[in-house]
Amino acid sequence: MKRLLFVFITVSAFMACNQNPKGYVVEGSLRGDLEDGTKVFLRKQGENREPIDVDTTTTLDGKFTFTGETAIPEMHYIFLENAMGYSAIILENGKINISAHMDSLGLSKLEGTPQNEVFTDYLKKSKDISERAKSIQQDIQTANISKDTASMVSLRDEMMELQEEYKNFELTYIKEHPTALISALLIDRAMGSRAVSSEEIQELYDGLSPEIKETKVAKSVLERLQSTKEREERKKSTTIGAKAPDFSAPTPNGEELALNQALGKVTLVDFWAAWCKPCRAENPNVVKVYEKYHDKGLNIVGVSLDKTKAAWEKAIADDGLTWNHVSNLAYFDDEIAKLYGVDAIPAAFLLDENGTIIAKNLRGPALEEKVAELLQ
Repeated sequence: MKRLLFVFITVSAFMACNQNPKGYVVEGSLRGDLEDGTKVFLRKQGENREPIDVDTTTTLDGKFTFTGETAIPEMHYIFLENAMGYSAIILENGKINISAHMDSLGLSKLEGTPQNEVFTDYLKKSKDISERAKSIQQDIQTANISKDTASMVSLRDEMMELQEEYKNFELTYIKEHPTALISALLIDRAMGSRAVSSEEIQELYDGLSPEIKETKVAKSVLERLQSTKEREERKKSTTIGAKAPDFSAPTPNGEELALNQALGKVTLVDFWAAWCKPCRAENPNVVKVYEKYHDKGLNIVGVSLDKTKAAWEKAIADDGLTWNHVSNLAYFDDEIAKLYGVDAIPAAFLLDENGTIIAKNLRGPALEEKVAELLQ
């Protein structure tokens, strides 16, 4: 009886070790005319999405191995010396097998560990939709060459439907796989493309398992989500009818200027920068409106998102911008831009004499028409 108990405990311990491996082993097999000693690189994305080498090994008879230990699953990439493309794997503790032809690493076969099994499943289902999209795109090109307008319209509608299907496929996949790293990666991508609202992103994030929420990509999603919500809240404070948030910042000569010191009967708060081509293209129109209506009560406060004082001052002089200017020279980290929820320029807010926002982002003839209406 004691012997049976000992065997049972030993087997149980062995199974537990295999279910919770302490490290990872990546075993690769490459086909093709590959020289022994060819370098293989294991890489991941750094803070600025630049590739970082995690490990390097060499091939022998087309085989290579990486070993190590990782605390959390994370997307990694395998590159081959003097070869195009890469193979994506999710590095987690356990045994991971990867096989590919040296000339088509992106078509690698991935097996092992739970995260990679789900990742492979996602790639397969995603590829099916992508192949359908590719076929439609080819049909569109054929219809375009033959000037078959009716077919082109029908095919474009079909493509739009497929895009919506793909979006719904990914959202459903996330919800059905809360313990998968690929779900966090898909949320990150959806957030970057602004394909879904911040409310939907929050719901998807909340559905992730505690373990996946500890991954780097999930933490990044949460951080960006919080920033997005803060920005959306600030934008609510700059809706039409709201009191424009007051601010102060340095002028080109180094003095501090506050918005409430520069209010006229009508005031334009204009966010721009020397490097912003659309802003510079609009400046002649703003100059024309200012010269025509300044004596009647139009004031302008230009808020520059430039990084250097020299570029800022040169643009003011070159474009003949003779109104008030302020800047913290902080690009989009500018506190005034954050206060107004500005994440793209040009952006402009038209205020009445009390500092209430009465219009936003008017350009060209629309700006002059509104200013003329207010100063009649």
